[in-house]
Amino acid sequence: MTTLLGETFAHIFFLDGVGLAPAGSAENPFAMAIMPNLTGLLGEGWYLAGRDRVTTARASLVPTDANLGVNGRPQSATGQATILTGRNVPRLVGEHYGPKPNPGVADIIRAGTLFHEVTASGGQAALITPYPDRYFEAIESGRRLLSSVPLAATSAGLPLMGPDDLRAGRAVSPDFTGAGWRDHLGYDDVLILSLPDAGRRIAAIAATYSFSFFEHWPTDQAGHRGTVDEAVAHLEIIDTVIGGLLEAWDEARGLLILTSDHGNLEDKSHRQHTRNPVPTILFGRDHDRHAATIHDLTDIAAVVRDCLGLPLPTYIGNNGRPGTK
Repeated sequence: MTTLLGETFAHIFFLDGVGLAPAGSAENPFAMAIMPNLTGLLGEGWYLAGRDRVTTARASLVPTDANLGVNGRPQSATGQATILTGRNVPRLVGEHYGPKPNPGVADIIRAGTLFHEVTASGGQAALITPYPDRYFEAIESGRRLLSSVPLAATSAGLPLMGPDDLRAGRAVSPDFTGAGWRDHLGYDDVLILSLPDAGRRIAAIAATYSFSFFEHWPTDQAGHRGTVDEAVAHLEIIDTVIGGLLEAWDEARGLLILTSDHGNLEDKSHRQHTRNPVPTILFGRDHDRHAATIHDLTDIAAVVRDCLGLPLPTYIGNNGRPGTK
């Protein structure tokens, strides 16, 4: 395979805990939210389970299996590790596991992820979600463990971004605007972005890397906590950010992948994860061709490899579906 690094780039815009609920679900905040950007891109009812793949001129949506042939409710550690490795991590460790990696999941991540593969091929990769100083202190002291995504980045030798990166515009806060850093973390000098500007900044940063990853975890928090109305408001915030992101995206060179690790937010009748499919939305370069290859979470990494022309790593087998890689 001929590498396309430098010619193309790929970015994963990760929304933790977002699934597709069946039509008629009683407490689905998607059905109540006003989301003009995603609805304009994908059509009415795009957020419902039970539908086939949706393809429009600019984007594709694929209902994506997060269960991977393993009983129980999908969890964050194994789901995120699957997205970044292309391996069926729940099957390899014998269960869905999370929120933080157990030793088995951590060993799989350290064996290789997209971050490793891109840097080994001479490309630039980054996790563009920043962390405050107290996070690094907690990790250093052992009071806190790395979740799957930052573990993947650091095990590939990449530094995690911090306050200086946020100030310099090299990173975007998980709350998009940076207001949380100023109001709750005490960083008074952080520039507050508008929601569309946050999306535009993600697009600009992504274009400087071969592969980048933005992690938005508050969606999972909104599924576990809060009211339906609060979840609706959160979805409308995300749609506004996505509007700015799509507006600024380089469709000729870049492939944007929005996806999730498991369902949760789409069903506010309880506070647990779901076994619903998750939405994978592809926007930009060859979105329709790539969408045709996606069935479950193990396929996301393969799409990134194909987009960037990366070789298949040695830790990936070819022994069939679903997700037995």
